[in-house]
Amino acid sequence: MTIQYNSLIGLPQEPLYSSLVTLLAGVFVNQSPEEIAADLTYHQHRTPLVLLFATDHERLVGCKIGYERQPGHFYSWLGCVDPAYRGRGIASELMRRQHDWCCQNGYHTVRTHTYNAWREMLLLNLRHGFDIIGTMQGKYGLTIMLEKKN
Repeated sequence: MTIQYNSLIGLPQEPLYSSLVTLLAGVFVNQSPEEIAADLTYHQHRTPLVLLFATDHERLVGCKIGYERQPGHFYSWLGCVDPAYRGRGIASELMRRQHDWCCQNGYHTVRTHTYNAWREMLLLNLRHGFDIIGTMQGKYGLTIMLEKKN
C-alpha cells in the first residue's frame, strides 16, 4: 500500500468527484449521496473549497475539505477515511497537511465542529492541538466546537 496525498482548490472533476461523494456517503450515513453533492455544490458557490485527499493507487481512501469562514479563519468542514484504511495515520496526515496549507496561506485560526458520536474525530482534533471552545445544538444533536491557533 502506497498512499499518495494531493490537494485541490475547488471541486474535483470526474471520476474523482463521484468517488468523493461515494466516500463521504459511505462514512456519513445520515446523508444520501444526493444531499452530500448538494452540500458540496452549495459551499463551493459560497467560497472555494480546499480539498486534500489520499489515494491508494487510483482509489480515494480519505479526504479533508474546508473553506475560508472569514479572512484569517479557516473552517475544516468535512473529513473522513475509508473504514478499510483506518488506523494507518491517514487522517492525521491529511489534518497535518491541511494545517500546513492554512499556515502557508495566511490563516491563523482553524475551526471545526464534530458530534460526540464521532469520538475518533474528536480525539484526533484534540491530539492535533484543538481546544473545545463550546457546544451548540446542531442538525444531528449536540455539536462540539473546536478551534486551533496556528
